[in-house]
Amino acid sequence: MNIELNKIAGAGLSTLLVVMALNMGAGIVFAPKKPVVPGYDLPSLEPAAAAGGAGAAAAVEEPIAVRLAKADVAKGEKAVGACKACHTFEKGGANKVGPHLYDVYGRAEGSVAGFGYSAAMKARGDKSWDADALDHFLKNPKAYVPGTAMAFAGIARPEARADVVAYLNSLADSPKPLPKP
Repeated sequence: MNIELNKIAGAGLSTLLVVMALNMGAGIVFAPKKPVVPGYDLPSLEPAAAAGGAGAAAAVEEPIAVRLAKADVAKGEKAVGACKACHTFEKGGANKVGPHLYDVYGRAEGSVAGFGYSAAMKARGDKSWDADALDHFLKNPKAYVPGTAMAFAGIARPEARADVVAYLNSLADSPKPLPKP
């Protein structure tokens, strides 16, 4: 019986020895090159901008009045789906994390009664939410109002922003006239 246990232990140990030898041999043949800094190098966007790629497209963005002439209110309503987590859109809607957005077009910035705006938004003074202001805010809220508490990255596509502005204008008892191109 002792000899049988020795044979089983010897077979197990010799199998482990072969696996270790194969691992070491593979490590020598296929030695991985370890990076100096862990992680991946991401391609830079600067050469594309210099070559007239993304930078040129942003520079040729049509004015909001031109985009509003082609805007689709139904697409704008779909585009604000993610906004409903923080805002209400119906008349008499309650304030949530953000203020209600019913009749926002033409309203003074930071003027919803009972909502606790950030100091940056309160400091905006007598500016109102017209098409241009909404377009710039929706593009990049933190750039339009530095210090805003709104944690939204923005809408990159100009056409989508125009759709949202047209939808926001439609949320009123009497929508205001949109600017003409």
